[in-house]
Amino acid sequence: MKINKLPAFLLAASLFVATSCEKDLLDKTNPNAPSTSQFWKTQDDAIKGVYSCYSGIQQYACYGHSWQFITARSDESYSQSPFVDLAIFTRFIQADNNFFISSFAWNDYYRTIYRTNQVLTHVPEISMDETLKKRLLAETRFVRALMYFDLDSFFGNVPLITTESVVTTRAPQATPAQVEAQVIADLQAAIPDLPLTYSGVDKGRATKGAAQALLAKMYLQQRKWSEASALLGQIINSNTYSLVPNYLDNFTETNENNSESVFEVQYTGLPLDVGQGQDNASASEAYDRPNFFGPPIYSFSDVQPRKWLLDAYTDSTVAFAPGSTKKHLIDPRRDISIISSVNPDKFYGKTFTELGYNPSQQYWRKYLNDRTRTTPENFTSGINFRVIRYADVLLLQAEALNELGQTSAAVPLVNQVRARVGLAPLTAANFTQSSLRLQMRNERAKELAGEGQRWFDILRWGLLDNQAGIDDLKTRDVDFVNFVLGKSKLLPIPQSDIDIDPNIKQNPGY
Repeated sequence: MKINKLPAFLLAASLFVATSCEKDLLDKTNPNAPSTSQFWKTQDDAIKGVYSCYSGIQQYACYGHSWQFITARSDESYSQSPFVDLAIFTRFIQADNNFFISSFAWNDYYRTIYRTNQVLTHVPEISMDETLKKRLLAETRFVRALMYFDLDSFFGNVPLITTESVVTTRAPQATPAQVEAQVIADLQAAIPDLPLTYSGVDKGRATKGAAQALLAKMYLQQRKWSEASALLGQIINSNTYSLVPNYLDNFTETNENNSESVFEVQYTGLPLDVGQGQDNASASEAYDRPNFFGPPIYSFSDVQPRKWLLDAYTDSTVAFAPGSTKKHLIDPRRDISIISSVNPDKFYGKTFTELGYNPSQQYWRKYLNDRTRTTPENFTSGINFRVIRYADVLLLQAEALNELGQTSAAVPLVNQVRARVGLAPLTAANFTQSSLRLQMRNERAKELAGEGQRWFDILRWGLLDNQAGIDDLKTRDVDFVNFVLGKSKLLPIPQSDIDIDPNIKQNPGY
């Protein structure tokens, strides 16, 4: 489902403030401009309105760019970027101002929420096919839930807007519990009206499995293991999803929306018309991450993987070839995920040595176009970003079952993920609940490296809530020395929004 963008009136809620004595000269209505009263009339309008919601999550400050940097604050990544504001952001040094990531992310998330609220306000009144209407509304609730899930994880105490906004709208600042309750309500309402699969041009829309998985993730962040496990079990038992044989196929443009994809953001590599990160009908719908997460020369190399992660693929993963003597085997996920001196592959047509890189450095490889081009990355990558994969579902179900005391039932799910890359199975009898909990952290790190899930993992595991957790993180990521308990877990709310509405309170510590 490649997304067609809409006229500007559906793309943002604009604020106009006229303070001069010539207000009447400025405050004019263009009679030729489209308006909400003219639009929401037909089934086609409803379809286009939902397209605009999907377009919102593509944006530069959502999954296209800023989400990638916000989640890179976990212990798997670090930054040596010459862009100082970015580098210190990943080191938990940020002020309570409009820092470009928190401000951009905030704006595009709420722009997308504004669109979903328009759809949910107007589409119920349209005379159209009722089955399609229910599905479109369910898709929209999924998108709104996804936006609030991220806002809750990144900012915590955010305005909760669930109705169509106007210029004077001032929404109350909600607690995390209230935001999470809204995420749960939206997804519970969406699940019954979403199909298991789509075909043709509709591939990429939110499915029943996507909504169930996101709801399960919300319950997991709340440590509601039973509720999450029930949903994850439904996804697994639906027989809708399966692991693709080749791990690499999850991160290229050639095998998108495959059997392992539960939900992914759709991108296209068409050339830019008006520039990076623009939100209008002629702007690019390309993925921006490859420009920033690759090696020098071919990208800005703003974010890199930690050395402990590279080592984890060999030091803690031992497999045995059938009938052979014991020997270490390289986990193939290492060289798909990371560019390093021990990776024998060619990148953009050259080896690590030929590129002249420092052997002590390593770089992210996932989502790069290095296998199909020899020139630097640009702002027009067509690779879809996989937000939820079936491998993640299997590992989350294993985690939930283990927390429920069902360790022996959890291990086979982990083994499914290991078997895909040729690793020996774990033996359930060798694990206690406590030891499997630690093993799961290692398994998730290797399977989901560089996909942003590590941030949500360390949140769920409570590692950001006490000094013992921070000390554990510091053993892998020295940047956590700057982490301030009670502050750094949340981003600062942009000061510009507080200035507009003094009832919005800044997060603690900023």
